[in-house]
Amino acid sequence: AQARTKTAAASAPAAKRPLNVLLIMSDDLSMRIGAFGDPVVKTPNIDRLARGAVRFEHAYTQYPQCAQSRASMLTGRRPTSTGVLDLKTSFRAALPNAVTMPQLFRNNGYFTGRVGKIFHQGVPGDIGTSGPDDAPSWMEVVNPRGRDKDVEDRLVSMTPGQPLGNSTTFLADDGPDAEQTDGKVADAAIRMLEQRKGRPFFIGVGFYRPHVPDVAPKAYFDLYPLDKIPVAPDTAEELAALPQVTARVLPAHFGMTPEQQRQAIRGYYASTSFMDAQLGRVLDAVARLGLADNTIIVFMSDHGYLLGEHGQWNKNSLWEQSLRTALFIRVPGAAGNGQAVRAPVELLDLYPTVAEVAGLAGPAELEGKSLAPLVEAPARTRWERPAFSEVDGGRSVRLGAWRYTEWQGGEMGTSLYDLASDPGERRNLADDPGQAARVARLSALLRREPVRKRDTYVWYDRQARTIRPATFGPKGTPASRSP
Repeated sequence: AQARTKTAAASAPAAKRPLNVLLIMSDDLSMRIGAFGDPVVKTPNIDRLARGAVRFEHAYTQYPQCAQSRASMLTGRRPTSTGVLDLKTSFRAALPNAVTMPQLFRNNGYFTGRVGKIFHQGVPGDIGTSGPDDAPSWMEVVNPRGRDKDVEDRLVSMTPGQPLGNSTTFLADDGPDAEQTDGKVADAAIRMLEQRKGRPFFIGVGFYRPHVPDVAPKAYFDLYPLDKIPVAPDTAEELAALPQVTARVLPAHFGMTPEQQRQAIRGYYASTSFMDAQLGRVLDAVARLGLADNTIIVFMSDHGYLLGEHGQWNKNSLWEQSLRTALFIRVPGAAGNGQAVRAPVELLDLYPTVAEVAGLAGPAELEGKSLAPLVEAPARTRWERPAFSEVDGGRSVRLGAWRYTEWQGGEMGTSLYDLASDPGERRNLADDPGQAARVARLSALLRREPVRKRDTYVWYDRQARTIRPATFGPKGTPASRSP
């Protein structure tokens, strides 16, 4: 009997350790990375993570600007629910009792720590500070500050007069990786992993690049000869034919020449590769510390970024390059690791996913849907949910291969693109009679989502050839508009 008892005890499965969570974020990362097939940008560490994770090829931000996107993703609520529709409002104003993703883990006995930018911080203004952080989410915070803050007077600007956080600026710096802010982010993250590896943890690691200003050591600029960098192929005629209503209309290419565009893109690429190198150091530490087998690793960005597509730069617009963003989820032992999910998903789906995989019950108010079935079986899971995004005055939905956008309920314009045959969004099919049924269906989906009480946006005055502001009232009726 004793022998049988010992044998049964030996064959019983060992109790599973709680799964840690390592959430790693890049700031303003476009889809121009090797893992998504870009032939120019060098991101070997993102690529190696992608080979062992589930790669979500069509992940969409709910609002393509830092504060709005991060508040939505970290609370699992849409911007219409968080009330964060600008860079200053705190989600606690509308949701004082919200339990954020890291806070859920803290409430369940996990250590929660943050290094760098997870909730919104202004870049570069808030580097080295907590900025508008969320104190209830964290037990420990580290706010690194590197030499990139000390060389801002040396920045090269392609867009004089633009605010530094929105400008197209760069610098090939002389200092080593370790002296830059993102190098210090990696150092602090590794120390936190070393110190907390014996206790269940949720650690957020937020890199600041490639958000402008694009400061990186010179060696990363040397990876990209200017004559090898392609620029957007749009002609003046194509740009003139684009829809004129958008949340943020800039002069085509900020007036930059093709040579200046290449310089700006090289700065962005250099910053991307520099950030990738720091990511690699954190991933190496996870392996060295024996954490790979019990740590969920998420790598993502808050939204995409335009590098001249449609003549536009930056973000905060409803083009595919602004809305689509990186998302990789590695769950130890998941059957889907190394596979791709091509169905559209939303960033607010991440919170219920991480909670479910870790065995925690998330708040009932979460508005996303767990991606756990896709993590386990990407090829066998049917997923046909729409992905919604918005900017001030405009709302967009991606369903299957189609993206449909309305400006102020359609009054100020609509667009429909077949992204399977037209990934560059050059042929607007919204007025095609053959697409009337599709437009009606997608428009109805947008109307199912809550509408903000007030929208302010811009419109193009064709006669004056200028951009004018327009304000609409609670039901979408014009409260004021320039004639």
